[in-house]
Amino acid sequence: MSARGIGAILSVAALTALASPTNAHAAAIACGGGVSTGRVAVNGCISAQRGKEGRVYVREITAYVKARNTGPRAANISYEAFFRVVSGGHWVKLGSGRTYVPAGGTVEATEVGSSTRPCGPVKVEIRVHARADRADWSGWSTAATAQCQT
Repeated sequence: MSARGIGAILSVAALTALASPTNAHAAAIACGGGVSTGRVAVNGCISAQRGKEGRVYVREITAYVKARNTGPRAANISYEAFFRVVSGGHWVKLGSGRTYVPAGGTVEATEVGSSTRPCGPVKVEIRVHARADRADWSGWSTAATAQCQT
């Protein structure tokens, strides 16, 4: 199989992952591509739920982390999430946390933090990174959403 064919298969898989909600009780959660640090793989995920405060329509933007431990030993994982408005915004820390992932185990979408924003015709983005004890931080896993789509 050619590199182009492999790339097409991976693109379809990534789009499928972005479209799949992972928690039926929450707003749809879209996850970005995976990144890893050692034996821990991480995905940054985002949801946006529309609401109203008085006369102003708002969007509750929530960042999540999904983690997978592919190693033979349990790992303590630290993670951080940041948020920004894509059109020129700067990154703001939404939250951080720590979790225990058993050997070969997975932690499903865990909320890291959220921000309530007035609706506007802008796109928002989150990024998440993580690390296992004494390991380097992973690269960034990003996910984005239109802030006030219906």
